[in-house]
This record gives sequence, structure tokens and C-alpha cells, in this order.
Amino acid sequence: MHSSGLWQPLRRRDYAISARPWRAALYLLTSVPLGAATLLTLVLLAVAGSALAVVLVGLPLLLVLVLSGIPLASLERRRLRLVDSTPLTDPHRESPGTGLAAWLRTRLQERSTWRELGYALLFATVLWPLEALAVGAMLLVCGGLMATPAVMAAGGDGEAKVLKLWIADSYPEAFAVLAAGVLLLPVLAYPLGALAAGRAVLTRQFLSVPESGADSRLQELDRSRMRLVDAFEAERRRIERDLHDGAQQRLVALSMTLGLARLEGPAEPLGGLLAKAQGEADVALVEIRELIRGIHPQILTDRGLPAAVEDIADRSPIPVDVRLDVPGRLLEAVESGVYFAVSEALANVAKHSGATRASVRGGVVSGRLVVEVEDDGQGGARLTAADDGEAGAAAGGAGGSTGTVGGARVGTGLQGVADRLSVLGGSLLLSSPPGGPTVFRLAVPCLPARSRT
Repeated sequence: MHSSGLWQPLRRRDYAISARPWRAALYLLTSVPLGAATLLTLVLLAVAGSALAVVLVGLPLLLVLVLSGIPLASLERRRLRLVDSTPLTDPHRESPGTGLAAWLRTRLQERSTWRELGYALLFATVLWPLEALAVGAMLLVCGGLMATPAVMAAGGDGEAKVLKLWIADSYPEAFAVLAAGVLLLPVLAYPLGALAAGRAVLTRQFLSVPESGADSRLQELDRSRMRLVDAFEAERRRIERDLHDGAQQRLVALSMTLGLARLEGPAEPLGGLLAKAQGEADVALVEIRELIRGIHPQILTDRGLPAAVEDIADRSPIPVDVRLDVPGRLLEAVESGVYFAVSEALANVAKHSGATRASVRGGVVSGRLVVEVEDDGQGGARLTAADDGEAGAAAGGAGGSTGTVGGARVGTGLQGVADRLSVLGGSLLLSSPPGGPTVFRLAVPCLPARSRT
């Protein structure tokens, strides 16, 4: 288990002279003001909410009280990095809809929300006073010993009371006490580190959802799904290479051979047939190049997602502004899925929205890559069930896919995009009020490049 790794540094010989004791002390010290603020906030919300509940004004305050563990947990996950290098991921899932009501419904149904509230109550009432006591006792003992010469000099009577236990009446004795305090610091670093490690283990227990048997099976299913995605990407790239190095080169050779045959000046109708055959070969070559580009564009492989999206925007018939902040390279399947989702969205903007301008913006939010395609078109797009049972959208903008506008069927790409993103653990949302704007929003886990195959 990961919690055992928190105790490993305490067994190292150089622990006392490393930065870890100071990080442990900082972790415990910062708990004190944060815990006091949490206690004050919870008390005020509980008292005010209960007092005003009879006139319904207090109900929102009680709701805020229930949700107060969420921001505290988010801060605690960041603060945990002081003593634990392994990040604690956010267990909350993406809201399936837009708006405050959908977000509240999702959060109140999650087990993590209630565990975080329990952690907030424990932190506010028990944990931070104990941490204040432990760190305060260490500072009092070591500080009191090391301050003995200064106390003696300030007193002016040649003596100083050491920790209110005995009296030092000479400077040699005072400096001996100071030396004892200095030597005691690395000794007390170990219990302080143990306390910080235990506190970190408790934080992990509360703020991460424990794995049940079903959870383990789901995680194994996710891993299997990602292995299948990687295998699919590898097979698709193999097909791309075979088309590029095999069929495309044969078509080039065929076109050149037909061209050379035409130069021999054969009589009609053979010359006309050769010209027609060469034209068909050239058309087939263009089509196979487009097919190769559609399988996996080379710019995506060479330069990454932002450059590939810029390339799509440059080829769009309407102006597209791109602001995409991606931290380095991502898992190949993620880059490919987002690329084709944006490509589908911009294609539908150009075909169905009536927009004069569009934008692509995105970045990493809570460990997920979130990308939005927005246009200034007529709006009115909606997710619907098409006649053939597929999920679709009335194409009023970026989300246009299987659906109808004025009785005309348009596009067939949204279901494929949604399926592709769901395999990656992502989601797809569409907002398109009448009159616009239409926003096509996708979110996928931000898997780093080290997972690339």
C-alpha cells in the first residue's frame, strides 16, 4: 500500500539532516491556522443556518455547510504534497450537465462529498489542536533550552529558569543547556516526522475513496480498456504506414508508368485511354493521401495537439481563434481523440451553423484536459435520439451531428466522437441556446506522455 511509503524516510540515516523534518513541521504548523479557520466557518454556518432555517433563509447556509468539505479537501490535497510526493487525485466526477443545479445534484449524490465533510469536522475539532500541541511542545522545549543564555543576559541577575524546572546560575551552564537544545532538535525530528506521516495517512484515508471489490474490478476494466485503446492506436498506425509505404507508392509508380506510356505517342483511342487511366490514378492517389491524413495526421505525431489544432483552424473556411494550453505531450490515444473531436466540431460549424467566427480554447482543469469549441452561429443545436437509435444533435453549431435542422438530416459524427471520448474516460457536453452561441465541450483525463506507446 502507498501509506507504507510515508514511513520509509524515517528509517533513513540522513533523515534528521534532510529537508523532510522541516517539511513535516511546516505541514503540521500550517494545520493550525487552517484548522482554526475551518472551525470558525463551520460554527458560523451551523449556527446561522439553524437559526434562519425557520424562514428558509438558512437552508442555503446549511447546504454550504454540507459542501464545505470540498474546498477544504482540495486545499488539503495540495498541502499533502509537503510530506507525500504522490499526488492525491480528486475523486469527484464530472457533472453530466451544465449549471449549478446539475453540479449540486452530482455532488450531493457522491460518497466523496460526505467523506470530505466528515474530514472537515474531524480536522476542525480534533486534528489541528493535537498538531498545535505537538509542535508547540517541541518548540517550547527546544526553544526554551536554546534561549537560556539570552534569558540570563536579559535578566541581569546572572541566572535563568530553564523550562521552569531548574535554575541555571552560570553562563557555562547556560551554554551547556543551549547545546542540549541544539542536540535535541534532530532527536525530536523523528517523532515529529512520525506524527506528520500518520496525519498524511489519515488524510489519504478520508480524501480518497476506498476500493471495494467492485471498484477494483472497475479499475481493472479501465486498465483493460486503455490497453485495447493502445492496441487500436498501434494497429491504426500500422495501417497508416502500410498505406503510405505500400499502396501510395504503387499508385505513384503506376501514374508515372502511365505518363511514360503517353509520351510514346500511341495512336487513338489508346492514347485517350492512357490519359484517362493516369487521371484516375492521380485521383486515387489524392484520395489515399486524404485517407492517410484522416487515419493519423503527421503533424499530430511530430508537433503535438496544439499545432495539429492550429492546422485544422488554418484549413477551416471560417476564421478560428485557437488558445490551447497543453502541458507537454499526452497519451497518444488522448491526443488523437481530442484532435478528431475538434475536427468534427469545426467541420459541423462550417457546414451547418451559419457562423462567421469560431474559437477553440482549452487547458488542464483538475487533472482533465478541457477543450471548448464555440461559434457565433444561429444556435438551437440539441442532443437528441435520431431515428436509427443513435445519439445525435440538431446541428445548429459546433455540436451538429446526427439530427435535423428544418427537416434536413445533417452530419453523423457526434456519436462516434462521444464513443471515442468515453473509451478514454472522457465526456462530451453541448450548450446551444436559440440564437447562439453554441459551445461544444469535451473533457478527458490528462494522461502524461510517459504512458505513450
